[in-house]
Amino acid sequence: MVVQGNLNIGTVPALFETGLQRLASEDFQVDFSRVDSVDSAAVSLLLGWTRAAQIARHDLRVKGLPENLLSLARLYGVAELLPQQSN
Repeated sequence: MVVQGNLNIGTVPALFETGLQRLASEDFQVDFSRVDSVDSAAVSLLLGWTRAAQIARHDLRVKGLPENLLSLARLYGVAELLPQQSN
């Protein structure tokens, strides 16, 4: 899946549900390289997907995480909980 545009409180809920559905039945790879902007909802999205993947015993692979998303995660002290980026 390729995520694009803005990840904020208005766009994250629908995207979160899509990811949960995928993670319930299969491994999930997400490319964030086309994301324009993020807010704290994007961090919550990744943390929620990470937890869902652990519960379902599926792999969540991410790439292209925006620096501003990583910066927010570091600010909140949760960067180490985010999934590792793949190439």
